[in-house]
Amino acid sequence: MKALYRRRISAHVHRPAPSGNPPTAPRRGRSLLIAAALLAVAAAVAAGYLARDLWLPQARLWMASLGQSAGATAEEHDHDHAAAEQGQAAPASGGHVHSAADAEHDAESLYLSEAGQKNAGLELVTIELGGFDRVIRVPATVTERPGRTQIEVSAPMTGIVTRIHAIRGEAVSPGQPLFDLRLTHEDLVEAQGRLLETAEELDVIQREVRRLEQVTASGAIAGKQVLERQYEEQKTAAALRAQKQALILHGLGEEQVEAIVRDRRLLQEVTVVCPQPADKSGENLLIVSSLDARQGQHAPAGQRLAVLNDHAELFIEGKAFEQDATALHEAAAEGRRLTAVVEAGGRGPHEISALTILYVDNEIEIDSRALRFYVGLPNELVRDDRDAEGRRFVGWRYKAGQRVELLVPVERWNDRIVLPVDAVIREGAEWFVFRRHGDHFDRRFVQLEFRDQRSAVIARDGALFPGDVVVAKGAYQLHLAMKNKSAGADPHAGHNH
Repeated sequence: MKALYRRRISAHVHRPAPSGNPPTAPRRGRSLLIAAALLAVAAAVAAGYLARDLWLPQARLWMASLGQSAGATAEEHDHDHAAAEQGQAAPASGGHVHSAADAEHDAESLYLSEAGQKNAGLELVTIELGGFDRVIRVPATVTERPGRTQIEVSAPMTGIVTRIHAIRGEAVSPGQPLFDLRLTHEDLVEAQGRLLETAEELDVIQREVRRLEQVTASGAIAGKQVLERQYEEQKTAAALRAQKQALILHGLGEEQVEAIVRDRRLLQEVTVVCPQPADKSGENLLIVSSLDARQGQHAPAGQRLAVLNDHAELFIEGKAFEQDATALHEAAAEGRRLTAVVEAGGRGPHEISALTILYVDNEIEIDSRALRFYVGLPNELVRDDRDAEGRRFVGWRYKAGQRVELLVPVERWNDRIVLPVDAVIREGAEWFVFRRHGDHFDRRFVQLEFRDQRSAVIARDGALFPGDVVVAKGAYQLHLAMKNKSAGADPHAGHNH
């Protein structure tokens, strides 16, 4: 056995070495390779330093996720060990473990199904650069145009009201009959009688002149008599014309006067028609706002019979502060376009754009210190119906006494990100919006430059860009949903139990 052991040791000690020697590179080539490697490392370090803003936050999140994963693994091991000591089965691996980056993204992002978006009433808008007008908001009231809106209809002459054609609230047009009057004015009756006498006398003179002209042509009488009759004819015709004008001044129309001369009958009744507005032509709808006459009533000349309203155009009377006088005068001089906001009776505000200031008062109210100014308001028909008797009834959109808010532009900003005011949510000192990212909505913190009751101007600092789609309506519902999501999160997120 000893001899055999010695032979094994001898065989191990005297094992032949492998043949051949390893190749060796030249010393100069090795130095060049080392220098190139060092240069590559230096370039990589420099590039990494310059791009540190891109990779450093991700590296920190990755390190944090490694620490959280290690902590979670250790805690999971402790929980499994505790469960083993208590005789309980340890849960299988694969629990809900989230990294810090995922947690941060989940905290700033929210998924909402299409049905959920409809339930929340979301409305989206694509960001575009545009102009923004900084405005002052002025309370105002819709008013009538003094001397234009109300038109009084009076009795042209004394008479008895025999018929009333229109009713209160009816829409009438110029020339449409309103009242019938039976004339009882003594002066008018006498004027008509004198007109008839003059007309008859003129007819007699004209027949006499024609007879004398025939006799004179035969040489029976001298031509002097014909000339005398012709002078008399001219005087009578002039008197007739004067009497016609006198009747027109009494209130009769030219056709009525000509009818008296033509028919040789006194005018017993006169029809009072709807007048034509002074500053308009064509069809104008006037509303019978009041009827002051009654059938059978004795109406002296000049007595008011009815009042008609022309609501086709109204005024907006604004009451600004005294310190806004300069801005109002500049807006009026430059023809800036105003916007009027009218409450539409539960349907939300209705806006009227492209309005201009007509004039600004030169006096300031002593009690309220308010400066009045006026804006023209074209009206719109919202109803136009006729009843069974053919009477017409219309309804105007804007009415006198209606409250309005005027937006007067005082400064223009160009190339701004302008969003509806409901798109921006405030939480403490932060302002944010919700930007759509695929099927999620991400919360984006923004800097607010200006905000009023209608719009919000967002700073162009890289938080939002033209083309981004953000929530314009329903952003607050998303904010509440995100808060509920954070409040209802699993307090043991990242652990397996």
